[in-house]
Amino acid sequence: MSSPATSSPPAIRRVAIVGAGTIGASWAALFLARGLEVVVSDPAGDAEAQTRARVQAAWPVLAELGRVTPGASIDALSFEPDLEAALAGADFVQENAPEREDFKTALFARMDAALPPQVIVASSSSGLIMSRLQSQCRHAARFVIGHPFNPPHLIPLVEVVGGEQTSEDTIARCIAFYRSVGKYPIRLNKEVPGHIANRLQAALWREAIHLAAENVASVADIDAAVSQGPGLRWALFGPHMTFNLGGGAGGLANFMDHLLGPVQTWWDDLGAPDVTPELQRRLIDGVNAEAGKRSIADLVDARDAELTALLKVLQR
Repeated sequence: MSSPATSSPPAIRRVAIVGAGTIGASWAALFLARGLEVVVSDPAGDAEAQTRARVQAAWPVLAELGRVTPGASIDALSFEPDLEAALAGADFVQENAPEREDFKTALFARMDAALPPQVIVASSSSGLIMSRLQSQCRHAARFVIGHPFNPPHLIPLVEVVGGEQTSEDTIARCIAFYRSVGKYPIRLNKEVPGHIANRLQAALWREAIHLAAENVASVADIDAAVSQGPGLRWALFGPHMTFNLGGGAGGLANFMDHLLGPVQTWWDDLGAPDVTPELQRRLIDGVNAEAGKRSIADLVDARDAELTALLKVLQR
C-alpha cells in the first residue's frame, strides 16, 4: 500500500451513492439519518422512486433504534442520474454497482477522473479484489473496499480492505467515517476473495447444502439447526470466543485439549457438494416449503423486525 497522504481532508458532509438498489438505498437511509446530505446516482428509470420508497420504509426503524440524529431529514436526499454531476461536491463516495470486475474497473476510472484526489471512494463489493478494481486509476490511493452486510442501515458490520495502491490514510479515514455513522468497521490485513464474513457464510452454507444432498435432514430443519441453536450465540460472540466459552473455566486452551480431536474428525468429514440442477431444485423447493405462504417481501419485513428487536436488546 502507498504512503499516507499529508493534506488534511475536509469533514464529510455530502455523500454520493453510486448505484441504488437495495444496498445503495439502505446506505442512503443510514447516511441521511446521521445528518448527512446524500445524492444518489443510478441510470435505471425507476431507481429514484425505488430509492425514495426504501429510504421512507427504513426511516421509522432507524428512529426506533435511536439512530436518527437531531436535525437529520429525508429531505437531504437528492437524485442525479448523471454520474459526474452526482459526484460534484461529494466528500465521500459509496459505490454499489453490479458485481462485475470489468464494469467496476471502468467505473472506478471514470469516477477517478471526475473527483478531487482527497475524496475517498469505498466499494460495497461483496468479494472482488480492490487491487484489480483500482488498477486503471490515477489516484488509486483513495480507493478502498467498504463492504456492508445487508441491510446496511441495520447490521453494523462493514469490512474495510485496501488494495495494493490504497494508502494507510485512506483506510484510517474510511474506518473513522464508518464509526462516526454508527457502523462497526473491521480491517482486513490482506485481500482475499469474498473478504471475511462472506467466506464464513459460504463455508457454512456449503456444509448445509451437503447435509441436504445427503438427506440428513430437511432444508427447514437444517436452517433451524442454525437459527434455533448456534446462530443465537453468534449474535453475541464469534466462533473463537464461542468455543473459548465452551472450554469452561479453562477457556479455549481447555477446549482444544479435550475437544479439538472430535472437531477434527468433523472437519475431515465435511462435504463438498456438486450443486447439480436437481440439487438446486431440491434446495429451492425446500426453502419455498419453509417459507410457506410468506412472500419475499413478507420474509424481509419479518427479518428486519426481528433484527430491530435484537439490536434494541443488544443496545441495552
